[in-house]
Amino acid sequence: MKYILAMRTLLASAGLALLLALATEPSVSAQEAPAWMKQTLPDQALKPHWDEQLAVMNPTGALDGKTKNLIGLAVAAQIPCAYCVYGHTKLAKAAGATDAQIKEAIATAALVRFNSTMLNGSDGGRDADTVFTSR
Repeated sequence: MKYILAMRTLLASAGLALLLALATEPSVSAQEAPAWMKQTLPDQALKPHWDEQLAVMNPTGALDGKTKNLIGLAVAAQIPCAYCVYGHTKLAKAAGATDAQIKEAIATAALVRFNSTMLNGSDGGRDADTVFTSR
């Protein structure tokens, strides 16, 4: 039980830290990486990774924050990563994603993964000429 409570606390603080970071302007380079990132990444990788996180997940980029977090959630569900599922679900909802959009994002990723698994596991995946044509 202590483990579950500790994990919930860690996940909540990670999600909150990321949400706060995503809400800031990309020019705010002083924004500090969340504690979980500091605890898991090598020192030399922390700043470059955090800078990339802020740049890519910037909600004012080519894709809005809701779309980026729906993509993140869909990928996380397929990896699977419970931490990322939790964080991206919270962030997607905070950015306005509905339950229906969340379900559809996850279902889309699951369908792509299923088709990829079937294709890669069969002879159909070995002959590109037949994979990408109707023959």
